[in-house]
Amino acid sequence: MAVQISPSILSADFARLADEAAAVQNADWLHVDVMDNHFVPNLTIGLPVVESLLKATSLPLDCHLMIEDPDRWAPGFAEAGAGSVTVHAEAAKAPVRTLRAIRAAGARAGLALNPATPVEPYEDLLGEIDMLLLMTVEPGFGGQRFLDIVLPKIRRTRSLIDRHGGRVWLQIDGGVSVETIERCAEAGADVFVAGSAVYDSGDPAAAVDKLRELAEGAAASSSSS
Repeated sequence: MAVQISPSILSADFARLADEAAAVQNADWLHVDVMDNHFVPNLTIGLPVVESLLKATSLPLDCHLMIEDPDRWAPGFAEAGAGSVTVHAEAAKAPVRTLRAIRAAGARAGLALNPATPVEPYEDLLGEIDMLLLMTVEPGFGGQRFLDIVLPKIRRTRSLIDRHGGRVWLQIDGGVSVETIERCAEAGADVFVAGSAVYDSGDPAAAVDKLRELAEGAAASSSSS
């Protein structure tokens, strides 16, 4: 289970996005939170900014669509060149068709679940996705405190994934920091979205390295026990 760090530009300086992306070149992904002020009570960025970012960074973009009607919009992010496109189970009306369209356009397909959404009803979709994203805060805003109530869900999700061959990545998003990442790695997460913990640190690259070190240590300890 390889640890991957995906800094979220939600906490970056939007006036300097190219520079902010360059500051985390040691990360695995650049996480892009797309919000429409309908599915979540916040408005961030859309496809035009993603298209500009793709020209400004060599990091693959990890696009998390917190929007209504992702069935309509998600394939366009994949077609633009995003490396991964994640849609919310609570918003998608035709998730299988949408996930297949994302893959057909050349991106990894992700399915996201809000904290109160159980994972078990979506077990049959594991063959249609490359990543399962568990929100560890209520979606919409950065800087929120991690919800410990999601830890048992992370463990259950890891068990489900392992039963199906362990191919699907397990990403968590929300409140990830040096105080919380080890618990999440021990529970079975392997892809970590971190916004304020990276961009509010004063040294984003060093923050990425520290988060990776902590997660890898916790994952190794968990697998050996």
